[in-house]
Amino acid sequence: MRKLKNFPFAKVLVLGLAKSGTAVANLLNRNGVEVVANDLKATEDDENVQTLRSQGVSVVVGEHPLSLIEDVDAIIKNPGIPYENVLIDSAVKQDIPVLTEIELIPYFGINQIVGITGSNGKTTTTTLIYEMFKKADAPVSLAGNIGHVASEVAEQMDDKQTMIAELSSFQLLGIDTFKPKVAVLLNLFEAHLDYHHTLEHYQNAKANIFKNQTEHDYLVYNADDQRIVNLIKDADAIRVPFSRKGGITNGTYCDEEAIYFRGEKVIDLASVVLVGEHNLENILAAISVAKLEGISNQVIETVLTTFTGVTHRLQFVKEVNGRKFYNDSKATNILATTKALSAFNQSIILLAGGLDRGNDFDELIPYMSNVKALVLFGETSPKLRKVGEASGIENIELVDTMNEAVQKAYQLSNKEDVVLLSPACASWDQYKTFEERGNMFMESVHKL
Repeated sequence: MRKLKNFPFAKVLVLGLAKSGTAVANLLNRNGVEVVANDLKATEDDENVQTLRSQGVSVVVGEHPLSLIEDVDAIIKNPGIPYENVLIDSAVKQDIPVLTEIELIPYFGINQIVGITGSNGKTTTTTLIYEMFKKADAPVSLAGNIGHVASEVAEQMDDKQTMIAELSSFQLLGIDTFKPKVAVLLNLFEAHLDYHHTLEHYQNAKANIFKNQTEHDYLVYNADDQRIVNLIKDADAIRVPFSRKGGITNGTYCDEEAIYFRGEKVIDLASVVLVGEHNLENILAAISVAKLEGISNQVIETVLTTFTGVTHRLQFVKEVNGRKFYNDSKATNILATTKALSAFNQSIILLAGGLDRGNDFDELIPYMSNVKALVLFGETSPKLRKVGEASGIENIELVDTMNEAVQKAYQLSNKEDVVLLSPACASWDQYKTFEERGNMFMESVHKL
């Protein structure tokens, strides 16, 4: 087990006792750092609270007293906690460092990192890269926003392993020295503006993935996304573009027949089983990383001819009386849903709705031509209903539960139709996570 080296903070406030917060509090405590943990929603009876206290960690729940930051050297916060939080706001004004747990990774001496970020496609791309490493028998660990606390993974790694890490804008906003050997920027779209407030702030958070890179590192980026092209213009890393439109020679690209890396054919497009143009971009990014890491075309082909997708991302669930059901619960913004809609030529019954973050959904309208019915739920139902009406969709139903949504969608569908859960919204108005929402969808489909 690795130990933190040259860690500059003697006393740390860990803010938020969700999965990552509890892991970080334990990790710091194991490494001799004085830890105070705080969670507004936790209770005295919570198992995490009791376990941390039994290990000598001071835990405060149910309030955010400002006295907690009087003598701390830094705050490590749960990525989802906004900077308007009273403790964070006060700490920033006092120049107390506010970090996220991925900033711990450099202090474990982990340098071989592939970091993947973007508005959409992170999980699919991360999983593809991980599978390519595994198939090549390369020592590898999976970490980050994909469900494995990155600092906890780093603590267990050996010197031969590469960390493949999915990184959110929330995580990247809280770094100082962290840098990946290979950074991947997939796309940029107006997302999480309730947290970042402006597109510029959101883009700057994403740009942190390459801010500490040097000329010895690599930056894999989407050359088809002008926002990304503009964002990386001052990057120091070696730039490796990918494009599904072509027009590049120094990266990964495709034509109608095949995918190429720097002029070398890698795989025939017809052999790839993952559907959708957005997934083609994810595949190009993954191939870029694999080729930079010396992974063979044979290994890449083996993965791409068998990989059908990740859970909750355009995941085929089941065919029921000729209707194909797809779970795309991870589509928590408009761009993700437009890409899901673009993946099918069949008629679609779309299940959508969720947390209202203040945006409208007019950008969906050009992609609704194949949608013959809408089944809506959650806070954004009224907004999405207007979009459906503007798109000329006659069958629009508002429901309260996922089980109702699935049953109604089945009633509105015919053989050969696609029933697609692609909410275009976060899940937090009705569900704890998008995974819970997707699992509820799949459970309801299997009940049909």
